[in-house]
Amino acid sequence: MIGRRALMPLLAAPLMAQAPWTPNRPVTLVVPFPPGGPTDLAGRVVQPGMSAALGQPVVVDNRPGATGAIGSRYVAAAAPDGHTLLVAASGTLTINPVVMRAPGYDVERDFAPVTLVMSAPNILVTHPSVPARTVQEVVAWIRGQRGGVNYASSGVGSSEQLGMELFRLRAGVEAQPVIFAGGPAAMQAVVANQVPVAILNGATVSPQVQAGALRAVAVAGPRRFAALPDVPTMAEAGMPEIISGSWTAVVAPAATPAPVLDRLNEVMVAALRTPEVTERLARVGFSVDASGRAELGRLIAAELARWREVVREAGIELV
Repeated sequence: MIGRRALMPLLAAPLMAQAPWTPNRPVTLVVPFPPGGPTDLAGRVVQPGMSAALGQPVVVDNRPGATGAIGSRYVAAAAPDGHTLLVAASGTLTINPVVMRAPGYDVERDFAPVTLVMSAPNILVTHPSVPARTVQEVVAWIRGQRGGVNYASSGVGSSEQLGMELFRLRAGVEAQPVIFAGGPAAMQAVVANQVPVAILNGATVSPQVQAGALRAVAVAGPRRFAALPDVPTMAEAGMPEIISGSWTAVVAPAATPAPVLDRLNEVMVAALRTPEVTERLARVGFSVDASGRAELGRLIAAELARWREVVREAGIELV
Protein backbone atom coordinates (compact mmCIF):
# COMPACT_ATOMS: atom_id res chain seq x y z
CA MET A 1 0.00 0.00 0.00
CA ILE A 2 1.37 3.43 -0.99
CA GLY A 3 1.43 5.97 1.81
CA ARG A 4 0.06 9.49 1.44
CA ARG A 5 3.54 11.07 1.45
CA ALA A 6 4.78 8.64 -1.19
CA LEU A 7 1.69 9.28 -3.31
CA MET A 8 1.95 13.10 -3.36
CA PRO A 9 4.99 13.28 -5.71
CA LEU A 10 3.24 10.89 -8.10
CA LEU A 11 0.16 13.11 -8.16
CA ALA A 12 2.26 16.22 -8.67
CA ALA A 13 4.26 14.80 -11.57
CA PRO A 14 1.52 15.07 -14.22
CA LEU A 15 0.82 18.65 -13.14
CA MET A 16 4.48 19.56 -13.53
CA ALA A 17 4.59 17.92 -16.97
CA GLN A 18 1.67 20.09 -18.11
CA ALA A 19 3.45 23.38 -17.40
CA PRO A 20 3.69 25.38 -20.65
CA TRP A 21 7.02 25.39 -22.43
CA THR A 22 9.12 28.52 -22.15
CA PRO A 23 12.33 29.23 -24.08
CA ASN A 24 15.58 29.59 -22.15
CA ARG A 25 17.23 31.92 -24.68
CA PRO A 26 16.17 34.21 -27.56
CA VAL A 27 13.89 32.75 -30.23
CA THR A 28 14.98 33.28 -33.84
CA LEU A 29 12.48 33.74 -36.66
CA VAL A 30 14.36 32.96 -39.86
CA VAL A 31 12.93 34.85 -42.84
CA PRO A 32 14.34 33.39 -46.08
CA PHE A 33 13.88 36.67 -47.98
CA PRO A 34 15.34 40.19 -47.71
CA PRO A 35 13.90 42.76 -45.29
CA GLY A 36 10.90 44.76 -46.41
CA GLY A 37 8.82 42.16 -48.22
CA PRO A 38 5.61 40.39 -47.16
CA THR A 39 7.38 37.42 -45.53
CA ASP A 40 9.57 39.76 -43.51
CA LEU A 41 6.45 41.67 -42.46
CA ALA A 42 4.85 38.43 -41.26
CA GLY A 43 7.77 37.78 -38.94
CA ARG A 44 7.84 41.29 -37.59
CA VAL A 45 4.11 41.51 -36.79
CA VAL A 46 4.28 38.49 -34.47
CA GLN A 47 7.64 39.44 -32.96
CA PRO A 48 6.47 41.80 -30.16
CA GLY A 49 3.60 39.61 -28.97
CA MET A 50 5.77 36.51 -28.95
CA SER A 51 8.50 38.21 -26.96
CA ALA A 52 6.05 39.51 -24.36
CA ALA A 53 4.35 36.12 -23.93
CA LEU A 54 7.50 33.99 -23.89
CA GLY A 55 9.66 36.28 -21.75
CA GLN A 56 12.59 36.15 -24.17
CA PRO A 57 13.74 38.36 -27.06
CA VAL A 58 12.45 37.28 -30.48
CA VAL A 59 14.88 38.06 -33.29
CA VAL A 60 14.12 38.23 -37.02
CA ASP A 61 17.05 36.78 -38.99
CA ASN A 62 16.89 37.43 -42.77
CA ARG A 63 18.65 34.69 -44.76
CA PRO A 64 17.65 35.30 -48.39
CA GLY A 65 18.58 33.32 -51.48
CA ALA A 66 17.40 30.61 -53.89
CA THR A 67 13.72 31.63 -53.64
CA GLY A 68 13.69 30.93 -49.93
CA ALA A 69 15.60 27.66 -50.07
CA ILE A 70 18.72 28.86 -48.23
CA GLY A 71 16.90 29.95 -45.08
CA SER A 72 14.68 26.88 -45.24
CA ARG A 73 17.66 24.53 -45.30
CA TYR A 74 19.12 26.36 -42.31
CA VAL A 75 16.00 25.83 -40.20
CA ALA A 76 15.57 22.23 -41.35
CA ALA A 77 19.01 21.49 -39.88
CA ALA A 78 18.47 23.50 -36.67
CA ALA A 79 17.97 21.97 -33.22
CA PRO A 80 14.29 20.97 -32.80
CA ASP A 81 13.84 22.80 -29.51
CA GLY A 82 11.55 25.71 -30.40
CA HIS A 83 14.30 28.33 -30.51
CA THR A 84 14.69 28.45 -34.32
CA LEU A 85 11.63 28.81 -36.55
CA LEU A 86 11.01 29.46 -40.24
CA VAL A 87 8.67 32.20 -41.45
CA ALA A 88 7.86 30.75 -44.85
CA ALA A 89 6.00 32.01 -47.89
CA SER A 90 3.57 29.59 -49.52
CA GLY A 91 5.90 29.29 -52.49
CA THR A 92 8.75 28.20 -50.23
CA LEU A 93 6.65 25.40 -48.73
CA THR A 94 4.45 24.27 -51.63
CA ILE A 95 5.95 25.47 -54.94
CA ASN A 96 9.73 25.19 -54.54
CA PRO A 97 9.44 21.44 -53.83
CA VAL A 98 7.56 20.84 -57.10
CA VAL A 99 9.43 23.19 -59.48
CA MET A 100 13.00 22.80 -58.16
CA ARG A 101 15.01 19.68 -58.86
CA ALA A 102 16.94 19.95 -55.60
CA PRO A 103 15.53 22.48 -53.11
CA GLY A 104 17.61 20.90 -50.36
CA TYR A 105 14.71 20.24 -48.02
CA ASP A 106 11.59 18.08 -47.89
CA VAL A 107 8.68 20.05 -46.48
CA GLU A 108 6.70 17.12 -45.11
CA ARG A 109 9.78 15.37 -43.69
CA ASP A 110 11.80 18.34 -42.41
CA PHE A 111 9.20 20.70 -40.92
CA ALA A 112 6.39 20.69 -38.37
CA PRO A 113 3.52 23.18 -38.87
CA VAL A 114 3.02 25.90 -36.24
CA THR A 115 0.48 28.39 -37.64
CA LEU A 116 -0.67 30.33 -40.64
CA VAL A 117 0.03 34.04 -40.35
CA MET A 118 -1.57 35.93 -43.25
CA SER A 119 -2.83 35.54 -46.78
CA ALA A 120 -3.95 37.36 -49.90
CA PRO A 121 -5.64 35.63 -52.84
CA ASN A 122 -4.61 35.92 -56.45
CA ILE A 123 -7.05 37.68 -58.74
CA LEU A 124 -7.81 37.23 -62.43
CA VAL A 125 -7.33 40.69 -63.95
CA THR A 126 -7.50 42.13 -67.45
CA HIS A 127 -6.73 45.42 -69.11
CA PRO A 128 -9.96 47.47 -69.21
CA SER A 129 -9.96 47.30 -73.02
CA VAL A 130 -10.61 43.55 -72.93
CA PRO A 131 -14.31 43.08 -73.78
CA ALA A 132 -14.99 40.62 -70.98
CA ARG A 133 -16.26 41.22 -67.46
CA THR A 134 -16.97 37.72 -66.14
CA VAL A 135 -14.97 34.52 -66.00
CA GLN A 136 -17.14 32.94 -68.67
CA GLU A 137 -16.68 35.98 -70.91
CA VAL A 138 -12.89 35.89 -70.41
CA VAL A 139 -12.85 32.21 -71.37
CA ALA A 140 -14.93 32.91 -74.48
CA TRP A 141 -12.76 35.89 -75.40
CA ILE A 142 -9.52 33.89 -75.11
CA ARG A 143 -11.01 31.10 -77.22
CA GLY A 144 -11.86 33.69 -79.83
CA GLN A 145 -8.24 34.82 -80.20
CA ARG A 146 -6.36 32.86 -82.84
CA GLY A 147 -3.53 31.05 -81.07
CA GLY A 148 -4.78 32.15 -77.67
CA VAL A 149 -3.32 35.05 -75.69
CA ASN A 150 -0.22 35.97 -73.75
CA TYR A 151 -0.50 36.41 -70.00
CA ALA A 152 1.78 38.28 -67.61
CA SER A 153 3.72 36.05 -65.21
CA SER A 154 5.63 37.24 -62.16
CA GLY A 155 8.21 34.47 -62.64
CA VAL A 156 8.64 30.82 -63.51
CA GLY A 157 7.10 28.72 -60.76
CA SER A 158 5.41 31.63 -58.98
CA SER A 159 1.95 31.18 -57.48
CA GLU A 160 0.66 33.65 -60.08
CA GLN A 161 2.02 31.64 -63.00
CA LEU A 162 0.84 28.33 -61.60
CA GLY A 163 -2.55 29.90 -60.85
CA MET A 164 -2.89 31.02 -64.47
CA GLU A 165 -1.73 27.63 -65.71
CA LEU A 166 -4.38 26.00 -63.51
CA PHE A 167 -6.99 28.35 -64.98
CA ARG A 168 -5.77 27.66 -68.52
CA LEU A 169 -5.90 23.89 -68.03
CA ARG A 170 -9.33 23.78 -66.37
CA ALA A 171 -10.90 26.30 -68.74
CA GLY A 172 -9.41 24.62 -71.80
CA VAL A 173 -7.90 27.79 -73.29
CA GLU A 174 -4.58 28.64 -74.91
CA ALA A 175 -2.41 31.12 -73.03
CA GLN A 176 1.35 31.57 -72.99
CA PRO A 177 3.35 33.24 -70.21
CA VAL A 178 5.40 36.38 -70.69
CA ILE A 179 7.82 36.43 -67.79
CA PHE A 180 8.47 39.63 -65.84
CA ALA A 181 10.72 40.33 -62.86
CA GLY A 182 8.13 40.02 -60.11
CA GLY A 183 4.48 40.81 -59.49
CA PRO A 184 4.66 44.62 -59.73
CA ALA A 185 6.39 44.44 -63.13
CA ALA A 186 3.84 41.92 -64.40
CA MET A 187 1.01 44.15 -63.16
CA GLN A 188 2.43 47.21 -64.90
CA ALA A 189 2.59 45.24 -68.16
CA VAL A 190 -1.15 44.61 -67.94
CA VAL A 191 -1.83 48.23 -66.95
CA ALA A 192 0.13 49.34 -70.06
CA ASN A 193 -1.78 46.78 -72.18
CA GLN A 194 1.45 45.10 -73.23
CA VAL A 195 -0.18 41.85 -72.04
CA PRO A 196 -3.98 41.69 -71.72
CA VAL A 197 -4.55 39.28 -68.83
CA ALA A 198 -2.94 37.78 -65.73
CA ILE A 199 -3.60 36.17 -62.40
CA LEU A 200 -1.77 38.32 -59.86
CA ASN A 201 -1.68 38.85 -56.11
CA GLY A 202 -4.62 40.79 -54.69
CA ALA A 203 -2.44 42.93 -52.42
CA THR A 204 -0.45 44.02 -55.49
CA VAL A 205 -3.29 44.75 -57.89
CA SER A 206 -6.06 46.16 -55.67
CA PRO A 207 -4.88 49.82 -55.82
CA GLN A 208 -4.80 49.67 -59.64
CA VAL A 209 -8.22 48.03 -59.75
CA GLN A 210 -9.63 50.71 -57.45
CA ALA A 211 -8.08 53.38 -59.71
CA GLY A 212 -9.66 51.86 -62.83
CA ALA A 213 -6.35 50.91 -64.45
CA LEU A 214 -7.17 47.19 -64.21
CA ARG A 215 -10.38 45.19 -64.24
CA ALA A 216 -10.71 42.51 -61.56
CA VAL A 217 -12.72 39.57 -62.88
CA ALA A 218 -12.61 36.96 -60.11
CA VAL A 219 -10.86 36.12 -56.86
CA ALA A 220 -8.96 32.82 -56.96
CA GLY A 221 -9.67 32.10 -53.32
CA PRO A 222 -12.27 30.53 -51.03
CA ARG A 223 -13.81 33.87 -50.07
CA ARG A 224 -14.13 37.40 -51.39
CA PHE A 225 -11.24 39.78 -50.94
CA ALA A 226 -11.85 42.53 -48.38
CA ALA A 227 -10.10 45.20 -50.48
CA LEU A 228 -12.35 44.41 -53.49
CA PRO A 229 -15.61 43.17 -51.93
CA ASP A 230 -17.64 43.41 -55.16
CA VAL A 231 -15.41 41.00 -57.07
CA PRO A 232 -16.84 37.44 -57.08
CA THR A 233 -14.81 34.33 -56.34
CA MET A 234 -13.96 31.69 -58.92
CA ALA A 235 -16.31 29.38 -57.03
CA GLU A 236 -19.16 31.85 -57.53
CA ALA A 237 -18.24 31.91 -61.22
CA GLY A 238 -18.54 28.12 -61.44
CA MET A 239 -14.83 27.22 -61.20
CA PRO A 240 -14.22 26.29 -57.53
CA GLU A 241 -11.08 24.33 -58.42
CA ILE A 242 -9.22 27.55 -59.28
CA ILE A 243 -7.53 28.27 -55.97
CA SER A 244 -4.37 30.36 -56.03
CA GLY A 245 -2.84 32.92 -53.73
CA SER A 246 -0.01 33.71 -51.39
CA TRP A 247 0.12 32.99 -47.71
CA THR A 248 2.74 32.99 -45.00
CA ALA A 249 3.18 30.46 -42.23
CA VAL A 250 5.53 29.55 -39.42
CA VAL A 251 7.05 26.07 -39.26
CA ALA A 252 9.60 24.45 -36.95
CA PRO A 253 12.17 21.68 -37.40
CA ALA A 254 10.30 18.39 -37.73
CA ALA A 255 11.33 16.74 -34.44
CA THR A 256 10.22 19.67 -32.27
CA PRO A 257 8.13 18.22 -29.38
CA ALA A 258 4.36 18.66 -29.54
CA PRO A 259 4.13 20.68 -26.28
CA VAL A 260 6.62 23.17 -27.69
CA LEU A 261 4.68 23.44 -30.96
CA ASP A 262 1.42 23.88 -29.07
CA ARG A 263 2.85 26.69 -26.95
CA LEU A 264 4.29 28.45 -29.99
CA ASN A 265 0.94 28.16 -31.77
CA GLU A 266 -0.91 29.55 -28.76
CA VAL A 267 1.43 32.53 -28.46
CA MET A 268 1.49 33.37 -32.17
CA VAL A 269 -2.27 33.04 -32.65
CA ALA A 270 -2.82 35.42 -29.72
CA ALA A 271 -0.32 37.89 -31.18
CA LEU A 272 -1.98 37.75 -34.61
CA ARG A 273 -5.49 38.33 -33.33
CA THR A 274 -4.77 41.69 -31.77
CA PRO A 275 -6.47 44.68 -33.46
CA GLU A 276 -3.09 46.31 -34.07
CA VAL A 277 -1.80 43.38 -36.13
CA THR A 278 -5.08 42.88 -37.99
CA GLU A 279 -5.21 46.55 -38.97
CA ARG A 280 -1.54 46.68 -39.93
CA LEU A 281 -1.88 43.73 -42.29
CA ALA A 282 -5.17 44.98 -43.73
CA ARG A 283 -3.50 48.25 -44.72
CA VAL A 284 -1.20 46.34 -47.09
CA GLY A 285 -3.88 43.98 -48.41
CA PHE A 286 -3.41 40.89 -46.25
CA SER A 287 -5.84 39.19 -43.90
CA VAL A 288 -4.88 37.43 -40.67
CA ASP A 289 -5.25 33.67 -40.98
CA ALA A 290 -4.09 32.35 -37.62
CA SER A 291 -4.71 28.62 -37.58
CA GLY A 292 -4.29 25.37 -35.73
CA ARG A 293 -1.28 23.20 -36.47
CA ALA A 294 -3.33 20.46 -38.11
CA GLU A 295 -5.11 22.95 -40.35
CA LEU A 296 -1.79 24.27 -41.65
CA GLY A 297 -0.59 20.73 -42.24
CA ARG A 298 -3.66 19.98 -44.36
CA LEU A 299 -3.16 23.17 -46.37
CA ILE A 300 0.47 22.33 -47.12
CA ALA A 301 -0.43 18.79 -48.22
CA ALA A 302 -3.29 19.99 -50.43
CA GLU A 303 -1.22 22.66 -52.16
CA LEU A 304 1.74 20.34 -52.72
CA ALA A 305 -0.64 17.90 -54.44
CA ARG A 306 -2.33 20.66 -56.49
CA TRP A 307 0.88 22.23 -57.78
CA ARG A 308 2.52 18.86 -58.53
CA GLU A 309 -0.47 18.08 -60.75
CA VAL A 310 -0.37 21.48 -62.47
CA VAL A 311 3.40 21.25 -63.11
CA ARG A 312 2.94 17.77 -64.58
CA GLU A 313 -0.09 18.65 -66.74
CA ALA A 314 1.39 21.92 -67.99
CA GLY A 315 4.79 20.37 -68.71
CA ILE A 316 6.61 23.05 -66.71
CA GLU A 317 10.33 22.38 -66.78
CA LEU A 318 11.98 22.02 -63.38
CA VAL A 319 14.67 24.50 -62.43
